[in-house]
Parts: sequence; structure tokens; C-alpha cells
Amino acid sequence: MAASDRLPTNLRTLHILEVLGRSDQPMTATEINDVLGLPKQTVHRLCATLEQNGFIARIGSSKKYQVARRLRELGSGLLHNSRDHIVRRQILKDLANSVGETVNYVVPEDDGMRYLDRVETDWAFRIQLPIGTNVPFHCTASGKCFLASLPARQQQSLVENLNLSAMTGQTHISADTLLEELADIRKQKYSLDSEEFLDGMIALAVPVTDANGRFVASIAMHGPTQRLSIDLLVSQVDLIQNAAKQLSRVLFSD
Repeated sequence: MAASDRLPTNLRTLHILEVLGRSDQPMTATEINDVLGLPKQTVHRLCATLEQNGFIARIGSSKKYQVARRLRELGSGLLHNSRDHIVRRQILKDLANSVGETVNYVVPEDDGMRYLDRVETDWAFRIQLPIGTNVPFHCTASGKCFLASLPARQQQSLVENLNLSAMTGQTHISADTLLEELADIRKQKYSLDSEEFLDGMIALAVPVTDANGRFVASIAMHGPTQRLSIDLLVSQVDLIQNAAKQLSRVLFSD
């Protein structure tokens, strides 16, 4: 009998979540079990239970699973209530002081990006998007930063199924033009929002990655066009990328 066969059910469940969480691709129960070596029926049963309780979800009608909202919220909560939250907050404060504008820590959800943390600028004139705000993928710097990080097939499938509604006259409403920009973002390692979400607001976002280089969140800087330009945003990209690297080290180093 393999050592994994003797594990209590709760530990087997955690191991399934760990395998799925470390994978950069959705996995079937069989593929998960290739890593764990548990009885086949056990893995299928536990995956079904995790799916019923909202911790994992299948991709459309396929048999492949990915982590779902409830598990991501659990991870976010653990980070928020740990020492890492304090350090993350300080990194964001230091960045906001350096760039002189609002900065945000934004994470992907099932239907868009959620503002998990932010540090406001001291300017009286500012654009307020409170913690907890959800914004679309296709017309925000943080959302496009996430989309650009996806493997090509997954990216195309998601983009083609998005509701590309026009938020402003600058919003991508064509999957083809959005995919073209995502290819550029992947090369340049930052994304821009040129008044695509709100008229009069521009933004720049960079990815925060885990120890395996996978996208976890965006750090985004935004502000009004009356005070900022795209060129000015891009001039701050090194500072924002350095903050993202600091966060990656804090959150994912041993």
C-alpha cells in the first residue's frame, strides 16, 4: 500500500487542492491522480465533493478542473490576515509615495478583476475605486495584464467568450484587436488602460507572479488624464515592476 493510500480523507483532499493549485493548466481527476497515486474512485469522489462545495470547478462541459472562487477567497483571506498583508501594505504605500498616485493590488475572479488592496493618492482630485470593486477583464490594465499571462489556447477561449461591451469609445469590442494587444503586453511585461474603462482615467499594470512564474495579481497605478499621460505612466514602470518583484519575494519565498 502506498503511503498516500493511508492518508486521512482531509489530507487527501488538501493534496488534491495542492496539485491543482500548482498546475498551470486545468487537470482531470485522472491527471491529478497520476501525481498522487490514490485509488481512482477516491480521487473522483473527492473531486466531486470539492466541486459541489465550490472549491474547484470544471471548464465548461469538459472533465478538467481548475481552482474556483471559494478556494481563491480562502487564499486571499489567509494572505490578508497574515504578516504578509502588513508587508504588502507597506510595499504599496512606498510605491504610492514614489509615483505620487493611487496604486492597487488586483486579483482575478471568475468574472473580472477584484481590488483586494489599494493606497490612495493625497491629491484632492482622484478617481475612487474602493477595495472590493470588481472591474472587467477586457478594458482595464489589470484585467489585460491577467489575460496576457494565460496560455495561448486558454487566452483565446476566454477572450472569445467575454462580453466585450463598450465602456468608452476606446474599449476593445473585437476579440481580434484585444488578442493583438495581449500579444504586445506579454512581450513588454506591462499593460495600459487608455481611457478604455472610464473616460478621463488611464492606468498601467504589471504582474505579480508566484515562485513558478505564474500570474497571481496585478499592481496597477491609475489617475486622471488631467494630471497624467501615457508617457508619464510608462516612465514609472520600473518602480512598479520593482514593487511587484518585492511582493513576489514576500509572498512566495520560503
